[in-house]
Amino acid sequence: MTLTALADEVGVTVVNLSILKNQRAKAIRFSTLTALCDVLGCQPGDLFAVE
Repeated sequence: MTLTALADEVGVTVVNLSILKNQRAKAIRFSTLTALCDVLGCQPGDLFAVE
């Protein structure tokens, strides 16, 4: 899946998704996190790790 397709499915901009992908985000809305997990069929822990 391309970044553009994922952004369309989740309902966020490609720029915002790119910020998340490149680990430059300082926060994420629960609604965005839920939408990402729904589209990707995963759990939040599969996407993020605390370091």
